[in-house]
Amino acid sequence: MINTVIILDKIILDPPLRDIYKRLGFRKKTTSLSFAHQQETHRHIAEASSLITLRGAYLRLPVESNDGRTIHLAGGLTFASEKLSAFLKDSRQAVLMGATAGGTILDAIAEKTESGHMTEAVIYDATASEMTDAALDWMSTYIDHQLRRESKRLTPRRFSAGYADFALENQKDIYKALELHKIGVTLTSDHLLKPEKSVTAISGVL
Repeated sequence: MINTVIILDKIILDPPLRDIYKRLGFRKKTTSLSFAHQQETHRHIAEASSLITLRGAYLRLPVESNDGRTIHLAGGLTFASEKLSAFLKDSRQAVLMGATAGGTILDAIAEKTESGHMTEAVIYDATASEMTDAALDWMSTYIDHQLRRESKRLTPRRFSAGYADFALENQKDIYKALELHKIGVTLTSDHLLKPEKSVTAISGVL
């Protein structure tokens, strides 16, 4: 659906174990884990995932103009970025999306840190980060399936505010357009999303 924010109140995903282990610094060919250590790590990952509530929102908008420096999207959204312009050069529509792991997991990470349980805190943090990214992957796949019905497809990559010349200040407009307050996300005065394990991105429609 174009020009309408779609809220996904509950995204159910298994923890992406390979990505979590990679974030933790483990390498399949070079890192050796005992069975007991692996079981303990898996237990902490499961604990963390039980504290994560993945929610998302996305918005599909027509690209009204793209002169290679500035992009104008329907709804009055304007982004000045040569890199984003190049990223969307073949797209006549764009999809804004956002996802969050919720605040409960952040409280748990803080509690583990304050109590000196740093191993658990690090595993919880890695699990939350990777599950939030996985939520965006899931959303991309879901949106792509919808687009295929129209003989369209989503770009395989995403572009986020704060990357290259796409200033972090653009997060404010993305946040507002996606109505992220509806999934419990707020925006700080320096354009950071809260809870911390929250992300936004833009993809093109081909």
